[in-house]
Amino acid sequence: MGPDFDNVKVERAYARWAPIYDLVFGAVFDRGRRAAIAAAERIGGRILEVGVGTGISLPDYARSNSLVGVDLSEPMLRRARARVAEQKLGNVELLAVMDAERLALPDKSFDVVVAQYVITTVPYPEATLNEFARVIRPGGEIVLVNHFGAESGPRRLFEVCFAPLARWLGWRVEFSFRTLADWARRHGGVRMIERRAVPPLGHFSLIRFERLADAEHRSAA
Repeated sequence: MGPDFDNVKVERAYARWAPIYDLVFGAVFDRGRRAAIAAAERIGGRILEVGVGTGISLPDYARSNSLVGVDLSEPMLRRARARVAEQKLGNVELLAVMDAERLALPDKSFDVVVAQYVITTVPYPEATLNEFARVIRPGGEIVLVNHFGAESGPRRLFEVCFAPLARWLGWRVEFSFRTLADWARRHGGVRMIERRAVPPLGHFSLIRFERLADAEHRSAA
C-alpha cells in the first residue's frame, strides 16, 4: 500500500484514540466483535487476537479458550492489561506489543487468528495476512471483520475524498475486498469459507479463511 501509510502514523493515531476508543467505537463495532468471537469459537482452543486494542473483546470469549492479544499501540495495551486484571481473565496468557506484519510467534501455534477492524490499518495487508496464515495450524481459521471500500459509484467517490482524513485517523476507507481475494489466490495455502455482511446495516463484513494442510499447499504452489 506504500509509504504514505506507515506504522509510525498508525501508532500515533491509536495513541490519540486510546483514552476514548471504547466510548467512541464500543457500540459501533459491537455486532462485528460478537460475530468474530462466535466464528472463532466454532474452532476454539488457542486464539490470537491481532489488534486487540483496549481488550474490549477479551471478556466475551469463553474461559475455555486460551487467548493471546497483540497490538502495535502500547497505550491501547495498557488499557487491555488493566481490563484483564480488573476482570480476572485468567485465560489471557499474553498481551504484547507486536507488529502484525512481523509476528514474533511460532509457526502453527494457534487454532484461530482474529483481526477485527485491523486489515485496513496496516501498511502492507498482504504481508500481514501471510503472518496470520503462518501462525495457524492446518485446519485452523483466520477470522476478519472489516469495512471494505466500494468498487464504484457515489460511495467510492466519497471514500476517495475522505481517504486523507481517514489515514490521519488511522485507517483506510478505500480498502477493497478484492485485495483479500487476490491474496488468497496467490498464497495457495488458504481458502475463503465465508463472507457475509454483519448486521444491522451490513456496513461491515465477516470473512473466514481456512488454513489448508501442508500437502494441499504444496500441490497448489
